[in-house]
Amino acid sequence: MKFGISTYSYYQALQSGEMDVIDVIATIAEIGGEHVEIVPLGFNLTENPELIDDIRRKADEVGIAISNYLIGANFAGKSEAEYEQEIERVMREVDIAAKLGVGLMRHDVASSPDTSIRNFNNELPKLAEACRRIADYAAAKGITTTVENHGYFLQASDRVQALLHATDRDNFKTTLDVGNFVCVDENPAVGVSNNIEYAAMVHIKDFYVRHPESDLGDGWFRSARGNYLRGAIVGQGDIDMRRVLGIVKSSGYDGYISVEFEGLEPCRFGVQQGLNQLKKIWQSL
Repeated sequence: MKFGISTYSYYQALQSGEMDVIDVIATIAEIGGEHVEIVPLGFNLTENPELIDDIRRKADEVGIAISNYLIGANFAGKSEAEYEQEIERVMREVDIAAKLGVGLMRHDVASSPDTSIRNFNNELPKLAEACRRIADYAAAKGITTTVENHGYFLQASDRVQALLHATDRDNFKTTLDVGNFVCVDENPAVGVSNNIEYAAMVHIKDFYVRHPESDLGDGWFRSARGNYLRGAIVGQGDIDMRRVLGIVKSSGYDGYISVEFEGLEPCRFGVQQGLNQLKKIWQSL
């Protein structure tokens, strides 16, 4: 078991120029992280491939693992030519994951304004075919590919399972985000219980959740059914983090666990406090 941080958690500082990805890796080690997930937001490994070696050297220098490489992708609602181009693009990202030396890579699968189950079922065969082809390509490089429960279209635990089963590859699993289920109004404890057996990576994220009549304004966004959501420091939000982490621990999961911070607090503070809370709760279970 290794606790670590996603570089996405420092997006505030990456975007402002306060930190670069090398600073982030150093900071994660300083605060007690044991691994780093690489999310190319605020930097670009396709346009700046020299960063790949820099990232590996820094992680080696500070003694933390590079656990996962995470990218966006969308195979839904595309022409045949666009569909093939997107598969090819993601395969090139698998090449970057291999150069980073990771054994895990999360790629998004679908986004659509039509999140109905009818549209999901219509898209599922092509989504599964894309994931199957990418997983087969990644398998030759020793990489397990994953889908995360996020983006509304593919966020509920049963939809994630449907894609995993339709893809039917041993090296295609899920990056399980314990907090993201609230975005589609699924109880996180239920979602985690449903999908922990398929998890190759676990993200720990917290949210404040308020009812639609709250009308809270800036800084909040809406769930699928209209609840107000805002990112919180792990352990300080409305998710029953003790219960959720208990489910993860009792499952026997023994892989990487990452803090993902999306709150409004300064990211350095939010990440440090979240990692502290994660460790404290885990040790008490």
